[in-house]
Amino acid sequence: MIRIENVAKDFTLHNQGGTVLRVMEDASLTIAPGECVGLIGASGAGKSTLMRMVWGNYRAASGRIMVGDTDVAQADPRAITRLRRGTLGYVSQFLRVVPRVPTLDVVAEPLLTLGTPEPEAKARAAAMLQRLNIPQRLWGLSPTTFSGGEQQRVNIARGFIHPSPALLLDEPTASLDAANREQVLQLIEEAKARGAAILGIFHDEAARDRVCDRCIDVAGFAPKAAAA
Repeated sequence: MIRIENVAKDFTLHNQGGTVLRVMEDASLTIAPGECVGLIGASGAGKSTLMRMVWGNYRAASGRIMVGDTDVAQADPRAITRLRRGTLGYVSQFLRVVPRVPTLDVVAEPLLTLGTPEPEAKARAAAMLQRLNIPQRLWGLSPTTFSGGEQQRVNIARGFIHPSPALLLDEPTASLDAANREQVLQLIEEAKARGAAILGIFHDEAARDRVCDRCIDVAGFAPKAAAA
């Protein structure tokens, strides 16, 4: 479902005379339906960079990044938008929403975009918020006013509301207490059971051991000159 082939990434340092810095090369991995692969490695090794390339925020210098039938490395913005709406979900560490939009609408929005009738979309959003222990009295408020843990749970609710065939998870259990962490791990296990291909970053080793079928050390994708 996700196939990364010989991907390289460069950054141009415009404040240092336009120096081009290669940070990754020959990155290759595959993720089958129903499989969760964890990215590991030291801070700065490239875990988030690789995930952002799969999401389409960073453009690969070379190689292919196939999500289903779409090559994210070559796709235009409209194709990437279509991919994100129906195929590729993403739970980031940070909630980015339009201020003043109620939490219930924030979570229901991915379903509404796909044409789900509003009553059904909001009912499913309410069920997800209940599962993640967001009090009903908060559903009409913007999540921008919430605590870090509450915002993370809204982010998770929004990311899991649609059964995406592929999922990207960036520290999904960060900022969560034990009860909510358990709910998130169950959501991941349910996504795997329905056949989602999942690529994740988990600094929580116990969570990683529980849900990941295997791990890839991104140090293996370092440029050869840098590795030497």
